[in-house]
Amino acid sequence: MSLPANVLQRLQGRAAQADQIVAQLRAQLQVLKNNAGAYACIAEEKKLSDENAVLKQEIQSLKTRLVKAEIKNGVPQVSLPTGTPAATAPAAAAVEQKPVEQSQGPNKKEQKAAKKADKKDKPKKQPQPPAADAAPIDVSRLDMRIGFIVSAKKHPDADGLYVEEVDVGEEKPRTIISGLVKHIPLEQMQQRHAIFLLNLKPAKMRGIMSEGMIMCGSTPEKVEIIEPPAGVVKGERVVVDGFPGNADALLNPKKKIWEQVQPDLKITSEGLAAYKGQAWKVEGKGTCSVPSLRDVIIK
Repeated sequence: MSLPANVLQRLQGRAAQADQIVAQLRAQLQVLKNNAGAYACIAEEKKLSDENAVLKQEIQSLKTRLVKAEIKNGVPQVSLPTGTPAATAPAAAAVEQKPVEQSQGPNKKEQKAAKKADKKDKPKKQPQPPAADAAPIDVSRLDMRIGFIVSAKKHPDADGLYVEEVDVGEEKPRTIISGLVKHIPLEQMQQRHAIFLLNLKPAKMRGIMSEGMIMCGSTPEKVEIIEPPAGVVKGERVVVDGFPGNADALLNPKKKIWEQVQPDLKITSEGLAAYKGQAWKVEGKGTCSVPSLRDVIIK
């Protein structure tokens, strides 16, 4: 049975439309495939670019390490020429001209001969005598001053030591440690004047820094603090006639100045503190003495 013409015509039209739709879909599918490939290429290109940058950094780091290692091992480094050939041409010309310029000057033998002649013509330097200590090593090098003991207490970590706070006329009191516990009662260490050596190098004594030394007449059995004359003022200097000079700011331990001077510091038979027989004194006030010791050393 044949279909009516109009129905057949409609079916043919729909078939043609279906073919067109299929063709459009295929075209769109191809476009999508192409785009997907392009996106994949872009992603791959970015990945390769990033990897390339990382490799460049690693190469530069390795080159830097290699150069450092070569320099450390004494391998000379040669800078490679940079820039265009036209820019490097003048440098090459300058290199070529160098030997010509050098050849125009005197040769090495002539230069050596000229230097020898100059040395002969120059007057010889007189040898300098070794630098000597300008000041003589005597009692004047010691910075002995009047100090006032503001307070004294036993050292927390040493039974035989006192820790004294001493006003010597400076901005703040000095801490001075003395091994007098067995010889001087604590109450006799309070609120009194004494003579202190102040330019010894500060030293720690059982954990506390000591900034000086109290001067005493001493025997193994007995020690007495040297007493200044009446009317003294803290900070006044103790001097000895016949030995003028300024005290060192700090006695150099290497020169052992204190060790050389100390044997001549003694208490006389009259009980006076003296250096080589000359009494210690405070200008305008009088001499320094101890109560009972005679003919003993001072330290």
